[in-house]
Order: sequence, then structure tokens, then C-alpha cells
Amino acid sequence: MTVAEELPDANNHAATAAEPETAEEEPIKQRKNGLYPGVSDELAENMRSGWADTELHDLQPIAQAAETAARRAALSARFPGERLVIPAGNLKTRSNDTEYPFRASVEYAYLTGNQTEDGVLVLEPTSDGHSETIYLLPRSDRENGEFWLDGQGELWVGRRHSLTEAEKLYGIPASDVRELTGRLREATGPVRVVRGYDAGVEAALTDKVTAERDEELRVFLSEMRLVKDDFEVGELQKAVDSTVRGFEDVVKVLDKAQATSERYIEGTFFLRARVEGNDVGYGTIAAAGPHACTLHWVRNDGPVRSGDLLLLDAGVETHTYYTADVTRTLPVNGRFTEIQKKIYDAVYDAQEAGIAAVKPGAKYRDFHDAAQRVLAERLVEWGLVEGPVERVLELGLQRRWTLHGTGHMLGMDVHDCAAARTETYVDGTLEPGMCLTVEPGLYFQADDLTVPEEYRGIGVRIEDDILVTEDGNRNLSAALPRRSAEVEEWMAALKG
Repeated sequence: MTVAEELPDANNHAATAAEPETAEEEPIKQRKNGLYPGVSDELAENMRSGWADTELHDLQPIAQAAETAARRAALSARFPGERLVIPAGNLKTRSNDTEYPFRASVEYAYLTGNQTEDGVLVLEPTSDGHSETIYLLPRSDRENGEFWLDGQGELWVGRRHSLTEAEKLYGIPASDVRELTGRLREATGPVRVVRGYDAGVEAALTDKVTAERDEELRVFLSEMRLVKDDFEVGELQKAVDSTVRGFEDVVKVLDKAQATSERYIEGTFFLRARVEGNDVGYGTIAAAGPHACTLHWVRNDGPVRSGDLLLLDAGVETHTYYTADVTRTLPVNGRFTEIQKKIYDAVYDAQEAGIAAVKPGAKYRDFHDAAQRVLAERLVEWGLVEGPVERVLELGLQRRWTLHGTGHMLGMDVHDCAAARTETYVDGTLEPGMCLTVEPGLYFQADDLTVPEEYRGIGVRIEDDILVTEDGNRNLSAALPRRSAEVEEWMAALKG
């Protein structure tokens, strides 16, 4: 990896450059230990000229432009007369001059479709609604050398869209984000901002906003995403389809994982995610043997042994940020042992009951309750907990081995809509267009002396992505087998 010889004084353009004139006049500072002492006038002049015009003139609006416009209209209607500020966020340093890969805030991406750092959507109140502006960094400057001297310049990290190009793509008037903080400081009237993404924007609004009002904005944007539109459903299906192929990839290389570690499984799935999507939607859980009993095992550094189970919880994220979230528990050698199958089949039956409870008009909690009842029945039947089942459920005794809730909303966040009010989410009612996971599990810790030794170290979870439809539900991840016998047949076929 090469290093930029020159760097600007700060990485956060939006936060540090309130006025573009000032930003243009400030010299681009030299890296402390750069190998070149400076830039000669002759070189600076040479770099200003001789470049072709690369403006893109035939751009079409992004695929979801109509949907993002409708979302902004709904937002405008909810907060008439108020200025609304939704930032994308800024780059975050991983170490020294190395940044983490950037992912725009869900709120910003949901409303614009844009994914670039430092962007900010602003809705200004008007007599009949709001005017919209998307504030972005323009093309890096060739006059002052930014494009080749700045660590975030075009020759270092790639070309940005011009403001004119951005307007065509997103259907929103675009302005230079370096002007924004100055404008926000001068703003009058009520303002709301989505907090936590852009410190410079928040500082400019510090005397104009309240935590309570800003939280109302965040909650509304979260609840907007509870019901997915047709574009979103299509993206979720795309994410799931790629995820299915990723699971197939893993099964085909389980022999190599046995020769190495869980990391081989993680890396194999990641390749599919990066080739067909943007990334993984969350840290892949590739948990073999007793690691399957650790709910969020993302170290993925343990051995993969024949005779053990592999719990693979993974999802591809599309280029538009929609993620799948699927889990399968697979016998590493392709065949369940008797005790593994017994536990697996109990989880499968619980999931079947949970999926059957997903339908319009049902309470959100119904699928969880249905799955937990089946698991409690099996635990009583196996003599692991004293019945009756109603007592077990009332006291939550099954939770020693079931541990987590049976699912969550799914979308642009793997745990989508998390800021929604409890009454509209967990205590709410299912509607067509909602998408959620159904993922019961049983986990018998390796050191759990309350269960027979044969159970210890076995963890099973089965998870699918379920869309609520007008007449029931659709399992978006149905292409991956779930029944124990079908899992064995599927694995055998993939291994040839």
C-alpha cells in the first residue's frame, strides 16, 4: 500500500470547512515524513493542465429514485415547517492514515440512495412542504492540487461524482457540502438532526436542536422502514439468493476448513458477498463444535472437526445495503449423529411453528411464543426441566437453553427498525411488506452439568428470512434445505 505524500489538515471536509473560499485558499499540508520536500511551481503548473474532460453526460436516475422521493415526501409531511438534517457520516480512522470502509448512515441512504462520506440531506421548510438539497463533496479540485496531493483526492481514492452528475442520479438539487455548516449556523426556526454521524453538522446546530425532538425524527425514520416497498423486497430477495450461493460455496470446501479453521469458512462466504454484493451484512458467525453455543461467535479461529456441527450464521449485503440473515446448522461430515438429529429436529419443529404464525393481523410476538412453546415441550419431554409446559413458559425456564428471542425485523440493518417504538414493533401487529427472521435455537453449553453429557457442546439454530404477504408469508430463503434428511442429501450432492 502506498502512502500519500501530502495530506490536508483534516479528513472531515464538512466539519472543518464552513466556507468554500477559505477551504480553497488553505494550502494542502505536507505529510510529516513524506519523501518529497515540497511541490515546485513548475510541477504544480504541469499538474493543472493536460487532463481530458471526464464529465458524465448520459447518467440515468438510480433504480430506487422513485422510492426515495416518496420516502422524502412522507418525511416532509410528518414534520411540516421544520428544517430536517440527515447526514451520511464521515470516514473513521482505523489506524494512523488508514480508514475503515465507509458505510453511509441507514437514514441517509434510505432517503437518498447515495452512499458517499460527508454527504448531508437537508429539507428546508417552504409554504407547501419542503425544498430538498443533497450536500456533497464535488469533484476534487485540480487548480489547487487537491486531486493528487490530498489523501482523499481523486488520484488516491478514485473519482467522485460532480454535483451535476449527482443531481441526475438522485433527483435532488446538489450543493457543495463545504458550504453547509456556515448555512446551518445561520439557520432560524425549528431544526431536527439525525445524531451520531457527523460531529461538524451537530456542532453547527448545537443551539438549535433538542435531544427529544431529534429522537422523534430518528424514531419516525426507523418506523418508516417497518413495511418494505417492492424495491426493498426485491433487494432482500437478491441478498438472500446470493447468501444461498454462499452457503453452497461453504459446503463444497468443508474439507479445506477441516485442514485449517473456521476462518476458511468465513473467508469463503466473504468472497461470495464481495463478488455479488457490497459486503457481508454483519460479522459472519462460523461456529464449529462447542463454539455454536456462543451466540455471536465471530472470532472464527477454532477447529472444524468431522463429527461436529457447524453453525453458520451469515448474510450478503447488496450494493443498496439490504442484507440477508440466514443460519443453518450442518454436520461437518455430512451426517447427523443420533443426538445431533434429535436436537436439530426439535429446533426445526419450533421454527415450523414460528413460521406458521407469521401472517398479517397476527401479533408480532406470536411467532416467538409459538416457537418457544415447542422448545419448552421438548425440554420437558427429555426430562431436562420439570413441567408442566405452562409453568416452564411462565417462569422462562427454557431460556437456559434457548437464550435469545426468536427473530427480528430485517432490512438495511440486520436488526432493522431498532429505534421504532415498542408499541409499533415488539407489541405491534404484522402487516404485508414486513420482513423478519424466524430463528429458534437450542444451546447446551459444554460446561452445563444440568444436562446429560451427550448434549453438552451441541448448539443448533435454524434461521430464515420471512416476508409477510397479503395471505400469509413467503420464505425468502426457502432454497436452502431445512429438514435434517434434506440437509444431508443437499450436502452429499454438493460434495459430489
